Amino acid sequence: MGPRWGQEGRFIADRFVRVNERIRAREIRVIDEEGQQLGIMPPFEALKMARSQGLDLVEVAPTANPPVCRIINYGKYLYQLSKRQHEARKHQKSIGLKEVKMRPRTSAHDFETKRNKVIEFLQEGAKVKVTIMFRGREMAHRDLGFKMMERLVQEVGEVGQVETRPRLEGPNLSTIIAAKKAVAKSASAPRPAAPPPAPATQAAPARAVASPAPKPVTSQETSGG
Repeated sequence: MGPRWGQEGRFIADRFVRVNERIRAREIRVIDEEGQQLGIMPPFEALKMARSQGLDLVEVAPTANPPVCRIINYGKYLYQLSKRQHEARKHQKSIGLKEVKMRPRTSAHDFETKRNKVIEFLQEGAKVKVTIMFRGREMAHRDLGFKMMERLVQEVGEVGQVETRPRLEGPNLSTIIAAKKAVAKSASAPRPAAPPPAPATQAAPARAVASPAPKPVTSQETSGG
């Protein structure tokens, strides 16, 4: 059995968290138990305030400038720290890698059910490991499994894309499909309005064609000869 929340939190805090006299910064930003800012002050002054309330001074943001410390009960802080980590692991486990298993001779109805489950997981943002399991004589017809996998990948293509190409793992055929986050985001975003049609261009006015200059009359033409 693993450590309880308090035990786990104390282990983490004892290794990484500075508390009370262990705080070494010259100045710190102080917040109280309710999250209200009390200003910037030396650690000894903040520790004096904490002691007067029967509480502790805990460094909660050591990389900030100046570091942020909170006046809080140390045991309560450990509990909150462990609870947050527990919830984070729980969320990571639930949204991490899902698996859907199939057989190469799955019926059409079961195939649709499995496909819809893959789509559901992908829409939640999870990766899905699809495994086609071969048993007995099915091992001689792995081409059926590859065709089924190819069909599945195509039918979930709008929301997922292959991250690990289909490959044999012992008697099974597996692939990992990841969610198309960018595609899902762009699909949910409103499309920009189409630009108004450009005004019809008017034809340029035709230029007047200059009539040729009159040909000069020669002396031979006037003599009638």
